[in-house]
Amino acid sequence: MLTTDGLFGTYKVILAPMAGVSDPVFRKLCQEQGADLAFTEMVSAKGLSYANEKTRHLVDVLPDTDKVGVQLFGHEPLVMAEQARWVEEELGETLAYLDINMGCPARKIVKKGDGSALMKDACLASEIVSAVKGAVQHPVTVKFRRGWSEEDGESAPEFAKVMEASGADAITVHGRFAMQYYKGASCAGAIKRVKDAVSIPVIGNGDICSGDDALRMLEDTGCDALMVARAAEGNPWVFADIKAAIEGRPATAPPSLEQRVQMAKRHIDELLALRPRAAAYLRKHAMWYLHGAPHAAAARGRLATCSTAEQFHEVLDDVLIAAKEV
Repeated sequence: MLTTDGLFGTYKVILAPMAGVSDPVFRKLCQEQGADLAFTEMVSAKGLSYANEKTRHLVDVLPDTDKVGVQLFGHEPLVMAEQARWVEEELGETLAYLDINMGCPARKIVKKGDGSALMKDACLASEIVSAVKGAVQHPVTVKFRRGWSEEDGESAPEFAKVMEASGADAITVHGRFAMQYYKGASCAGAIKRVKDAVSIPVIGNGDICSGDDALRMLEDTGCDALMVARAAEGNPWVFADIKAAIEGRPATAPPSLEQRVQMAKRHIDELLALRPRAAAYLRKHAMWYLHGAPHAAAARGRLATCSTAEQFHEVLDDVLIAAKEV
């Protein structure tokens, strides 16, 4: 049985499992910049159980991948356990650990009883964790939020105790209520209260957008590791800044527009080589890389129609040329 001994000393800064974002190339780019571990997109256990190829490709890894985290979502304990076992067998030594999603607030997820809806049913959540834990050898963690809604109040500390008692090896807490979605501020105090309530490692998540944010999260909550999500979109360099801050080095310089364009090109070229039909998916990534750049708004419309690497390159090169003429 693998354990979490030293796990979150090794994986201190982690790329979150983001649906429609965390493709294999993006994960690689983030790890090159300093992420200690990167998660796949969250994966439907039910989809895996149907041997759905669209779902199964979400756990694809690049040949040179060292370790990857996989997050499953679902609400059926037996299905979750069976598919966790399949993931473990499929990935072998490449798998770092498995996470169970109990934090996603998306309507299409919670209406099926998945994601953050499980915070309203601690008994079922406990059954899921126990079932998955009993099915695999790798560590099992759980990701959830501060609670369901502000009206219902904060439930994360008590929920965390249930997860620990059910066998979770560690937990990740996002400091917003599910019904906040991504609005308002993430509450570091909620993460600290969870840290104080359990003896297993706690990973802090929410509003970590820089090295300073990372240090503040560690100091304010006492959490064992950090998970970065939206701040990495179009900005793998956020991990370099965070690692520099944690290691006491000077803050890294923001990437130049040329660096951003070159990173976008790498992402596009390498993912299209792996998934030739990924052009539509890549359009949003290209837009994220150009966020705030001169003439980015004008480029947005052109990027929305790109279907080949050459077309992407042409738009990106034109942005660089236009910026130099300003």
